Parts: sequence; C-alpha cells; structure tokens
Amino acid sequence: MEVLKETAIILARIITIFPLFLLITQYMGKRSIGEMPIFDFLIIMTLANVVGADIADPEVDHIYTYLAIIVIPLLQRLTAYLSIANRKIGKKITFEPTLVIQDGKLLVENLKRIRYTADNVLQMLRQKNIFDISEVNIAIIEANGQISVLKKEDKLGVTIEDLNLKKKSRSLSYPLIVEGKVYEDILSYLGLNRQWLIAELQKRQVAQLNRIFFASINDDQELHISLKNEHQQMPPIYN
Repeated sequence: MEVLKETAIILARIITIFPLFLLITQYMGKRSIGEMPIFDFLIIMTLANVVGADIADPEVDHIYTYLAIIVIPLLQRLTAYLSIANRKIGKKITFEPTLVIQDGKLLVENLKRIRYTADNVLQMLRQKNIFDISEVNIAIIEANGQISVLKKEDKLGVTIEDLNLKKKSRSLSYPLIVEGKVYEDILSYLGLNRQWLIAELQKRQVAQLNRIFFASINDDQELHISLKNEHQQMPPIYN
C-alpha cells in the first residue's frame, strides 16, 4: 500500500508540474530554446534539476517547487532585458563571436582562447558541406557555439546575377551602429569618417543617431539600417 501511495504521489506531481513547466518555458521565449546562450543554458539546467528532484522525492514540498519554477524564469527574463538594455552587461553574461578562419587559414591564438581544436572547426565546416578549408574567406564561432561562414567569391554557387553575366560582389558586413553608438574603428578600417556617415544618414532621412537600432556596412560601403520602433507587416507563420 505504501508503494502505491508513493507512486500515486509521484504521478500527481508529474501531472501538476509539467503544465507549469511548459508554460514557463513558453514564457521564457524562443531565445532560450533556439540559441541557448550560456546563462539561459544554466537556467534550463536549474529548472530541470528542480523538477526532477520534485518528481523523484515525495519528501520535497511541492509548493516550494512551484515557487522556484516561477522565480527562476523571472530571473532569466530580467537578465535578458538587462543584456539588451546594457551591452556591457550582455557581454559579461555571454560569449563574444570569435574569428577562427581568415583567408583559408586557422587563427591559432583565437582557437586557443575559446578552447576549440582544428578538428572541432573542420567538423563544423563539414556540417555546412565545406570540405576544403581553402574555400573559406572567414569563419566565426558565434556566441551560441555555432559557426558562420563566408566562402570565397570563386567558390560560391552560380546565382541569377551570374546567369545575366553580372556577378554581385559578396563582402563581409560589419556592425557600424548598435543602439545609437557608432563604432569609430569600423569607419577608420574602411577609410571613412563620421562626416561621411552623417551624409549617408541624411540621404536616408535619418537625422538622429539614437533613432538607429542597428546599422551595418560592407566593403562596398553599402549601408543597411534598422530603426528603433520600425514596424513591418509580417505574414502569419505556423508550425
């Protein structure tokens, strides 16, 4: 009888805890499931341990588990907000992108800094159907541990521009403005200055830097701007 009683308690805990766990995970948003930054990974692991302990040990007070499941995601949402509102905080609680390949060559010091081996990078390239490192212009290990690759122009597939005998130049895009802050070193690297930037923004009828959420520029000096509070009509997307 005692075994049946404990079994019934565990089943009841599973039935009552998982709907809450599901709602809390949805509340935390796609960011936690898709990209899984390091802080969100720790939050998910903590939640899993709290739920596991509650289910496995009938002696654990159920109400405290509920309280923990509610408070932990609130901490995650607060941290996510602070990382967006303050880039310094964001950089402290996550990893920075790291350049690991440039012009077909592995950057050894950068690999050592993030504790990746050449085999790790080559495996990630193969998963992107790249079997020859010499085809790579640049490769970056992102904050979520995934690799982003820009191939050399002569290794890119045929495009519509190629069929029309006009090949569109492919170049790296650099973050130039983030939440109104101009990265002067990017301007300097491209041989540009703030006067040029102001003139380009005026052409696009953007008079104030603080209106810009994000702006990028490529080697062809093409500027792409995303404004704050910029709304676009999006089509519905279903699972």
